[in-house]
Amino acid sequence: MRALLIGRFQPFHKGHAGMVEENKKYEIIFAIGSAYESFSFENPFTAGERNEMICEAMKELKIKRFHVIPVPDINRYGIYAKHVMDLVPSFDVVISNNPLIRQLFEREGFKVVSTKMYNRRKYQGKVVRRWIAEGRNWEELVPESVAAYIKKIGGVERIKRLAEIEKR
Repeated sequence: MRALLIGRFQPFHKGHAGMVEENKKYEIIFAIGSAYESFSFENPFTAGERNEMICEAMKELKIKRFHVIPVPDINRYGIYAKHVMDLVPSFDVVISNNPLIRQLFEREGFKVVSTKMYNRRKYQGKVVRRWIAEGRNWEELVPESVAAYIKKIGGVERIKRLAEIEKR
C-alpha cells in the first residue's frame, strides 16, 4: 500500500523522520509542497534540494520504497486534492495531522491517518531555520545525512543571509 505525505520539508527534520519510521509499512510518496518557492527564509531550499535531502534521509533510515514528487501551490483549496492526485503516483492513504489536508482528502474519499507529534516545539522547519540563523546547534534537529547535505550546498550561509535580508 502507498501513503501520501505532504510537506514543505524546509528542511527535512527528525519529526518527519519519526513519521516515516512510524509508517514504514507503506511505500511513501513525499509530496514536496510549495515546490516553486525557494531562496526565502520561510522556503530557503529548492524542490530539487529538498528531494535530495529526503533521498539522503531515506538512505540513512534504510527506507527503500518511496517516491518524491514536487507539487506547486495552486491556492485553490477546493481542487487541491485533485491537483495533488494528478501529479503523484496513486496512493491508498494520506498521512497528516493537518486538519485542512484531512478535510480535503477525506472529501475525495481517502482515509487520512494521524501520527504522533514528535516533539513539535522542537522539530519544525521554522525552528531548524531559526537555530541555523542564530548559530545554535541545529544539527541535532535533523538526520545526520540532512545536516551534511545542508552544509555541502552552503545552506547554513544561505539561511543566515536570508535571515538578515528578512530583518531589513
